[in-house]
Amino acid sequence: MSSASTTLAPNVRGVGAPGRRKVYSMCGMCAVRCPMEVTVENGRVTWIQGNPHDEAIGASLCAKGAAGLAFESDDQRPQTPLIRMGPRGSGQWRRASWDEALDVVADGLKETIEAFGPRGIALSDRGGFFTDLTRTFVKALGSPNYFNHDASCNGNAHNAGRSIYGFPSAGLVFDYANTKHLVLYGRNIVESLMVKEAKAFMAAVANGMRVTYIDPRATVTACKATRYWRVRPNSDYALNLALIHEILKTESYDKVFVERFVTGMDALREAVKDTTPEWQEPHTGVPAAELRAFVKEIAGQAPRVIFHPGWMSARHKQSFHVTRSTLILNALMGNIETPGGCLIAKPPEFYGRKSLKPLASRVPAVTEPRVDGAGTSRPSWDPGIGVLHGLFSALETAQPYGIGAYFAYRHDPLTGMPDAEAMKRAMDKLKLLVSIDVRYSETGWYSDVILPESTYLERANILAGIPGPVPVIAMRDQAIAPRFDSRPAWWIFREILRRMGVKEALDFETIEELWNYQLEGTGVTVAEMREEGVVRLADAPKLTPREKLRFPTPSGKIEIESEVLAKAGLPCLPPYEPKEAPAGDRFTLLFAKTATLAHGQSLNNPILSEIAPEQVLWIHPDRARPLGIGDGDTVEISGGGSYAGTMKARVTTWIHPEAVFMLHGYGATVPLATRALGVGVADQRLQHGKLYDFDPAGGGCALTETVVRIRPAAAGGAR
Repeated sequence: MSSASTTLAPNVRGVGAPGRRKVYSMCGMCAVRCPMEVTVENGRVTWIQGNPHDEAIGASLCAKGAAGLAFESDDQRPQTPLIRMGPRGSGQWRRASWDEALDVVADGLKETIEAFGPRGIALSDRGGFFTDLTRTFVKALGSPNYFNHDASCNGNAHNAGRSIYGFPSAGLVFDYANTKHLVLYGRNIVESLMVKEAKAFMAAVANGMRVTYIDPRATVTACKATRYWRVRPNSDYALNLALIHEILKTESYDKVFVERFVTGMDALREAVKDTTPEWQEPHTGVPAAELRAFVKEIAGQAPRVIFHPGWMSARHKQSFHVTRSTLILNALMGNIETPGGCLIAKPPEFYGRKSLKPLASRVPAVTEPRVDGAGTSRPSWDPGIGVLHGLFSALETAQPYGIGAYFAYRHDPLTGMPDAEAMKRAMDKLKLLVSIDVRYSETGWYSDVILPESTYLERANILAGIPGPVPVIAMRDQAIAPRFDSRPAWWIFREILRRMGVKEALDFETIEELWNYQLEGTGVTVAEMREEGVVRLADAPKLTPREKLRFPTPSGKIEIESEVLAKAGLPCLPPYEPKEAPAGDRFTLLFAKTATLAHGQSLNNPILSEIAPEQVLWIHPDRARPLGIGDGDTVEISGGGSYAGTMKARVTTWIHPEAVFMLHGYGATVPLATRALGVGVADQRLQHGKLYDFDPAGGGCALTETVVRIRPAAAGGAR
């Protein structure tokens, strides 16, 4: 099959004078995908900034976004398709043409289908705005096994929202501008940031919004709070049960809202009858008197009180119920669809408009059950996103059926999921492992084929329909021609499907043809999209009238007693399960990212690597002292396996004594990513044995139930 017709010309459209134009795109430096305005002069990008037509972001970008130009000019990324020659992970590659590489992929898919049927194919990505493309690709091949990355991120919160409101937690949008009190459970808005949210948060704080921040470690966001509770690791569910107890006891809830829109209050009262402020104090460390004072305070501020359900909530085996009880607290405040509260994200249809036409509707439905049991044997797990450790379990056991081919698209599970060695053992069962990415990831280095995707400045994506108080359609347009022999994802998936004899799903010759299909019936044109990059589908946000407010649950109400959980044989409000405090040289491992780095994908960036913070281990002085560890000393950290690393200690009282903390995204092993190679320690490799240790209700990996050992080390150690 010839690829002579596949060269993608640079985008010569845009707004501006000849030789200098503006192109509207989305940042690709993390998974947030902020809207951008790109200035192109004579075929080169000379300036990038936030899209000023989006009022919420304006011209702002974070440090990661500003480093996009450095990434574009960097040569340390795949420049042509690569086919593995030696053992997996050996780094023995040969360059290949697109025809040859795609033929190898197609042959591997055909071999997989012959052995396992179409259901033996799986794909994971980072989720987000463009998953209609990846879902369509997997569906067109006849497999149900699309996954996003949420088993190690937002999966528990996502599924908790479905169990109580009927929609994922991301279906709530927070009206910070009118909020009087914001409660955050480790949601580090200022550092682990979405630019729009961070700007709205800081503006609200400046306007007098009070913030209660709950976390075993004091983050930069904690420094902006009016109240900080340094809770014991993984104890936040106990705190929430006590908050609900006190709110019900003092009748500090919206009785009218609850009577009208909430079911299961008798079950709630029974579950929290003994969870008093005094009961929770030894579990969490929060003084009972402070908890009572907090409840009294928010009683006077409701309904303009928001309990944030979290973001990266795949933490421990009850974190599903942390989010679920947080969502119950919001219902008790009566803050749903009210100013200063939790607004429900609206689809275009709410405003009498039409959504983008889905690509997935072009192919037949797949009736095979998912390999992870999501939606069948695991009814509380959303089959729309899956639970990725279920894929690795199936690879190892061939149960409930075998998987032969796996695509990792812009996703690096060997960095993002726990226990890399366990994942590699599972991946070794594959007939075909394909990485489609803009960089050399750990998973890509272990793959059979690397297909280089063009960078976000070099490609166009499918259009994104984004629900919200005002729904929008957003565009990532191609700004410049690819520097290397790379391709956009829509083209890559189209060419694979053509080789598999499945042409209908993505049979578009140009991205404009694909966009026109998506826009059918919306009343929006490609030309309008290119004018500003974002088209709003309503003039101003509207709240759902209370008489029309219904939730997509079986009862039409907020369900404290969940039919979804009952079907799964799971309790709606289980008792809190306390954990034994680690002692001696053993600590609970906490990790997070910083504002300048996104997971494992930023540390090799020429600019971000220069400003990356040193990876240090936070440890409390009361625990460091008996171990002979002083501030700045080099320590060794080890998990339950053979992997260990060294870093400097930061001895500080701003972390709970039972825990230690480190930054995520370090410890890279890919030789061609020279700036990140060998820098720091990989926390995911310390999470030994945690790949199949997960919250049964939400499916999220129990990442923060990892216990590590700390001891002094010789001087020197990791950079």
